[in-house]
Order: sequence, then C-alpha cells, then structure tokens
Amino acid sequence: MPGRWPGHRGVTASDYAQGVTRPTLTGTPDAVPTIELDELLDGGDLELIDRWLGQADVVQIADELSRLPRERRAVPFRLLGKDRALEVFELLDPSLQQELLEGLRDTNVRQLFEGLDPDDRARLTEEMPAKVARRLLAGLSPNERRLTSTLLGYAEDSAGRLMSPEVASLRAGMTAAQALDRLRGVGRSAETIYALPVTDDQRRLVGALGLRDLVLADPATPVSDLMDTTVFSARIDADQEEVSRLIREADLLALPIVDTEDRLVGIVTVDDAMEVLEEEETEDMARTGGAEPLRRPYLATSVLQLARSRIVWLLVFVMAGAVTVNVLAAFEGALQAAVTLTFFVPLVIGTAGNTGAQSATTVTRAVAVGEVRLSDLGSVVAREAETGLLLGAILGAIAFGPIALLVEPRIATVVSLTLLTACTFSALVGSTLPLAAKRIGIDPAVMSVPLITAIIDAAGLVTYFLIAIAVLGL
Repeated sequence: MPGRWPGHRGVTASDYAQGVTRPTLTGTPDAVPTIELDELLDGGDLELIDRWLGQADVVQIADELSRLPRERRAVPFRLLGKDRALEVFELLDPSLQQELLEGLRDTNVRQLFEGLDPDDRARLTEEMPAKVARRLLAGLSPNERRLTSTLLGYAEDSAGRLMSPEVASLRAGMTAAQALDRLRGVGRSAETIYALPVTDDQRRLVGALGLRDLVLADPATPVSDLMDTTVFSARIDADQEEVSRLIREADLLALPIVDTEDRLVGIVTVDDAMEVLEEEETEDMARTGGAEPLRRPYLATSVLQLARSRIVWLLVFVMAGAVTVNVLAAFEGALQAAVTLTFFVPLVIGTAGNTGAQSATTVTRAVAVGEVRLSDLGSVVAREAETGLLLGAILGAIAFGPIALLVEPRIATVVSLTLLTACTFSALVGSTLPLAAKRIGIDPAVMSVPLITAIIDAAGLVTYFLIAIAVLGL
C-alpha cells in the first residue's frame, strides 16, 4: 500500500493478534468509525484497523495509542503512512515514544528519530538507555546530530534544553522584501515564522517582529523601523518553568533564548511551554495528594509503577501514625482520668490537619505561579498566622456551645482553646514549610499536604492534652 513504512509486507491479522470476534463499524463506509482502536485490535482485522486510522485525526490516534498496552502499540503504528506516523509520534509522551521505538524495525526508528525537531529529539533521548541513544545519534545526518548534541549539552531543566535552535531570525538592516525572501528560504525548517527575533550583525538580540506586520509592510521599509525593541527574552541557563510562565503571562507565541553575551541561540514556542507547565502542575498535584508523579499516561502505567509512586508517602503516613500513637501513650494518664477527651481527638487533629493543608496548598500555588517570592516570607507567615487565628476563634466559638451542653463546659473550653491554638499553629507551619523548601532548592510541593498533616497531627495532639491538663487539673 502506498505510503507504508519500509518493511510493511501486507501482514495478516494472525501475525499480530488472536482475535475471536470481528468488530463492526457503524455508519456509512466513509463515516468515522465509532468503535475504539483496542476493540478493533481484539478483532484482529487489519483492514478495519487501517480504515479507522485513515479516518481518525492524529490527536485521536495518539490518544488511543496511549491507552493501549505497550505490546499492542506497534501494530496500528506500522499501518500509518510515513508522514502521518511522524505527526502521531510527536504527540506521544516521551516515555511512550521510547517504548514504541523498541517495537519497530531499525529503518523505521531511524526515520522517526531523524524527522523529529531537535528539542523533541533531545527530550526523547533522555528516556532512552545511553547505549541506544548514542547509536541513534550516530545515525543522524551531520546537521541534525550537531543541533541535537548542542541541546543535550545544556542542563536538563534549563531553557537551553527546551529551546529549538532552528530559528527564523531577521537582521535589523534588512528591508521587508529581503526579510520575506529569507523566510521563504528558511521557513520550512524553522520552528516558527510567526514570531521573528531580530538581531544585529553580531547576532545580538535587538528586537522582535510579527509575521503579520512584516507581510503588510511596504517592501522597502527597513526591519529596524518595523520591529518592537521592547522584547522579552531568557538566558539559556534559565529554569524551564520560569521561561514557560513568562510565555503564558506575557501572552507570547515564542520567546527568544540568548547566551551570556545576548546572542540569539534559539527559541521556545508556546506549545513547548504549555507542555512544561502541564508537567509541573501535574507533579505538584500528585505530591499534594501524597504520591509521586507518574510521568506517563495513566493507562500506560503498570500496577507496579502505580504502587511505587505511592508507597513512599504511605510509609510517611505510617511513621506519622506511629508518632501519634506514642503521643497518646504519653498522655495515657490524662485519657484515663477524662475518657471523654478521646471523643474529640479526631475533631481536633482533623481540623488542624485541614487548616494546615489549606494554608500549604494556597502558598504552594502562589509560589509556583510567581505571586509569592522568598522575600515575602515574613509577610506570608504573618498573614497565614492571622488567618489561622481567626479560623480557630470562629471554630472554637461554634464548638463551645454544643459541647458545653452535651458534655460539660470544661471539656468545651479544652476543645475550643485547642482549636484556636492548633489552627494558628497549623496555618503557620503550612505557610512556612513550602517557602523554606523553596529557599533551600526543594520543590515546595514536596512539603505539601501529606508531610504537613503528619507534623500537625502530632503537634495538635500534644497541644490538646497540655491544654486539657491545664484546664482540668489532671
């Protein structure tokens, strides 16, 4: 069949799948099939699979491939035409790209690897065993190997690793007509031509120009008259997340990347920036929920990998539970003297833990999006302590009446004072730890809800019993 990958030899269903039922497609022969790809693979009819692939868009195909077990992805992928296969491949997560390459012939692998943009190729290389990566890099054309090796020479989380070195830049001394001629020559290989950096004769960044302004300008107008001299840029050693947030907040299509001498070396586009932000936000969300990020699609993750991502924090919870048990044992005498105190233990530690979690989540997000800086530590801690004090006072006042009526006023006093103290302390801890983590270079999300809850549970219990001893005279 025209456009097939080299090595495709009209294989039959039995070569790839042991299907038991032939699935049916709904609608007219030209309609997009409503059946899912995994069901077609179960049926084993390559003609139906090929028809589905021909009618689905590349985003849908990539999504379906990410839902398949790794051993089943190579079959439909081999049925794709060469150009379409590359489009689908570029949409897959790097971890899935690496697994897919393992199931393809060397010819297919080399073509895919060569067809990727240098920045995408660099990210894929990080997922591969070093020996395989070296072999694939050695098989690239000299220019593509040089571009990829340059990116791999930068730090892993830097803008240099994220950028594309294939930039359609203009010189300030060009006319609009000369600039358009240059774009016609380099535009197909460039990462983007919609946002155009402008440099001087030493390649130093001096401005930026949009394609629309260039196209609509008089051909004789100098680029220096058209460009915007107020241009955002970032250094090659800047953090990827900071660069990506700048692109989003400044509403940029692309951000020029410069070296230490302000010479243009690459460009980061908005699509790559959004991928970085998605990864960072997914990582923060996972750690806030007490797990490590999967770094791959959920359905493509094995049970062992899922368990591995969660076991560390569960061990933290177990150890925190052991501390709580020791606190209860230490105040066994107080519990025996006033058994009623045990009824309110879940209320006290639960409220304190939730208060700390709210504070930590709010501050962690504010740090992540740049609303709070390290220099704001004192202000943030003071605000959160005041907030915790106010919340504790409100909750303590609400709890006092019912407990006083149903149990006794002294127990109500203990619970109310504990809520006041514990909420204040919890908000203080919840706001301090993320900023402290940021100061020492640790991801603030690590100091998130699970760890803070573990600290606050023990502290809340100690506070509860100390107040009980003081009020009840135990």
